[in-house]
Amino acid sequence: MVQGSRQVQTQAQQQVQTLSPQQILAVKLLELPTLELEERIHAELLDNPALEEGKETSDASDALNDEYNTTDQDGEPNTDSGEDIELGDYRTEDDIPDYKLQENNRSKEDRAEDIPFSDNVSFYETLKEQLDMQHLTPEQKQLGEYLIGSLDDDGLLRKSTETILDELAIYQGVYTSAEELEHVLSVIQDFDPAGIGARSLQECLLIQIRRKEDSPLKQIELDIIGKCCEDFTRKNKDKIIQKLNITEEQYNAAAAELTKLNPRPGSSMGEAIGKNLQQIIPDFLVETEDDGTINLSLNNRNVPELRLSREFTELLDEHTRNKQNQSKESKDALIFLKQKVDAAQGFINAVKQRQQTLLSTMQAIIDLQRPFFEEGDESLLRPMILKDVAERTKLDISTISRVSNSKYVQTNYGIYPLKFFFSDGYTTENGEELSVREIKRILKECVASENKEKPYTDDELADMLKEKGYPIARRTVAKYRQQLNIPVARLRR
Repeated sequence: MVQGSRQVQTQAQQQVQTLSPQQILAVKLLELPTLELEERIHAELLDNPALEEGKETSDASDALNDEYNTTDQDGEPNTDSGEDIELGDYRTEDDIPDYKLQENNRSKEDRAEDIPFSDNVSFYETLKEQLDMQHLTPEQKQLGEYLIGSLDDDGLLRKSTETILDELAIYQGVYTSAEELEHVLSVIQDFDPAGIGARSLQECLLIQIRRKEDSPLKQIELDIIGKCCEDFTRKNKDKIIQKLNITEEQYNAAAAELTKLNPRPGSSMGEAIGKNLQQIIPDFLVETEDDGTINLSLNNRNVPELRLSREFTELLDEHTRNKQNQSKESKDALIFLKQKVDAAQGFINAVKQRQQTLLSTMQAIIDLQRPFFEEGDESLLRPMILKDVAERTKLDISTISRVSNSKYVQTNYGIYPLKFFFSDGYTTENGEELSVREIKRILKECVASENKEKPYTDDELADMLKEKGYPIARRTVAKYRQQLNIPVARLRR
């Protein structure tokens, strides 16, 4: 006898935090650097007739900038930045209203000039251009774009074919065969620079060797990497000579050519292609006076002041007063006017909140790194993490992360990304906090000055750092060396 099962329906309360449309808008604007903010504002002005350029009746924006414009040695940042936003809870793009934005926070003096500070060309964009020039079907181009997007910073494909097939099916609803994927990958591996799209260091080097003109030396290079790659990386010279039955002169000549190959073709593309024409506009202007006074302002050079359209607000008032006995058309007009005015006001408020958050964050960075802003000496940068700035500003760590991402500051000593000022600290057994950035700089100097015939081991480097006042363990030296892409001692000969 089979006993029947019984289903029981229960109710449970669950508290879920969601962001309001206004908070989502504020988060989105916070992420934008100055140049993108300008574009967003001008687009909003075109889309929302209730928003227009012009000065508001109150000079709230100037007061906001003046509040942060000058600080002295004992100045404390104003951290009253309004409502903080938890950035971990995003809705979809469809939840973001059509608010448009703009608010002027420009200095009353000269407007800042564009700074010709360029960034490297993205190798993804360059490879995409090469892909577009190939004779491929739309389906093959889609596979190619996904493969290019799956390359790591070195330009290598570290994922297996099976993993990529699964990802295509799950995330893009694309079902293809391993053979088709291999075919598209072979097309990408013909792109410049040579070695792009390789699935291992060995394949990367072989692709570069095969592009060379045919010669007896080329065949030896292919044999060394194809048959003795591990022995070559371990510098087992005698073993390779015996295995391939070649002379020592032939090996030395081939090894000299192999050391010219690039094991990281993706990371070198910016250098090979050169700089792009896109200017990076600093988001902050920080000027240090001779007496130690530090002036901070936002670089809102082409950001116009925003206000509500008087025409729209007057029409809204008129329709609101005549609410009774309205026709359907009048009611629809009232709803339209109210939506546009609310969206415009929400956009203006979001811009003001962005400015306040940016200024509060940058002021905290200045206070925490004041010696650098006074002297411009990188060695004066103290260990600082996102949590330090968050605690000082009373903002969420994720908010500080958004502010520091893709934003730049112009100082007396040059233009720096905000990420430049953040670094971890290393605490010694005595409780002394040391700057990881400074330790890495000293470590690089030690390696650069070593005898290449007898490079320092990690133990020797740890002893040298201890003598210089940086008592760190050997395993920590090894970790920092790896982060600096410095090989082990036997591979530095």
